[in-house]
Amino acid sequence: MAVALDTPVADFKADATSGQTVQLSDLKGRNVVIYFYPKDSTPSCTTEGQGFRDHYAAFQAANTVIFGVSRDGMKSHENFKCKQAFPFELISDKDESVCQLFDVIKLKKLYGKEYLGVDRSTFLIDQDGVLRQEWRGVKVPGHVEAVLAAAQALNQAE
Repeated sequence: MAVALDTPVADFKADATSGQTVQLSDLKGRNVVIYFYPKDSTPSCTTEGQGFRDHYAAFQAANTVIFGVSRDGMKSHENFKCKQAFPFELISDKDESVCQLFDVIKLKKLYGKEYLGVDRSTFLIDQDGVLRQEWRGVKVPGHVEAVLAAAQALNQAE
């Protein structure tokens, strides 16, 4: 079942960079930003990741951890993370289980061809594991700042 606003997000476990395994239930007590992006090392995905990187300290101050998710493999993720100096982990979702939980696989069109791809989306989960805000069909400019403002407001409300 896909996530819904103001309801608990089902616990999930996924492999991430730095040899980590991310489990949502282990993150209780912290707000969580999970952002889904189509592909490592592409222009918009790089710009978005750099935005989260550049505002990382502010997210930390708002008691918020960040995870990027795509269907790329771990080697690609490690290279992308290292090259861009991301201070947060990237989750490899090759089997699309996390993508399906958040319902981000959508029919897309490129040069007239249709395919199933990741819809750029971001989700803000509170300290109790409840989905508090979602952004779907994200346009990169200004997006990270909007997510940060929401994370800061959520942290002040708790």
